[in-house]
Amino acid sequence: MSGHILFSYFILGITLAAPIGPVNSARIDKGIKNGFWHAWSVGVGSMLADGLFMLFVYLGFVHFIEIPVVQIFLWLFGGFVLIYSGVEGMVKAGALSLSGYRQKESLAKSFGIGFLMSITSPLSILFWIGIYGSVLAKTATTTGTTDLLIYSSMIFLGLTCWDVFVAMLATSFRRFLNERSLKTISIVSGLSLLGFGGYFGYQGLMALLAPFLK
Repeated sequence: MSGHILFSYFILGITLAAPIGPVNSARIDKGIKNGFWHAWSVGVGSMLADGLFMLFVYLGFVHFIEIPVVQIFLWLFGGFVLIYSGVEGMVKAGALSLSGYRQKESLAKSFGIGFLMSITSPLSILFWIGIYGSVLAKTATTTGTTDLLIYSSMIFLGLTCWDVFVAMLATSFRRFLNERSLKTISIVSGLSLLGFGGYFGYQGLMALLAPFLK
């Protein structure tokens, strides 16, 4: 086991977490409005879901996710969670103020948002099956199963470092805030979540109606 290989798996973890998506959007939004710990809590919730996905793939439970009914449920429920979060953020944007945004929501709510967004995201599920599943297969073939836990831990360490980085970055933006920019950020974040939610919902409806459209 070489340091170079361990570092490559660490970078893989960062690469898995870095793409712009609903969770990163929520991290930035919560960090700008409420500070480091709220952004970090969103990431911790997301990482818990990622850890469960890694466990499911590791234990071979991926076949359950391949069931059409399960896939349809994930698309539709994931879309609902994102659309609800987006609408809620946009509705509350008009009432935001620099004095009011410091009245923070609970860390538990931020954690729950991150967890729900990740655990109900079909894209995350497919991503973990495709990427992590192939990593497991390659590692088991080349080094055996004894090193799987260590390599998986390096991936998770990469996810953790990205979470801390985004939380720190979002928090640093707070010093440049005024009320107009605060409301703009909330609206843009809400629109982003609506876009992802609409896509998920559309895919779910197409999968649900597919037998009738043939």
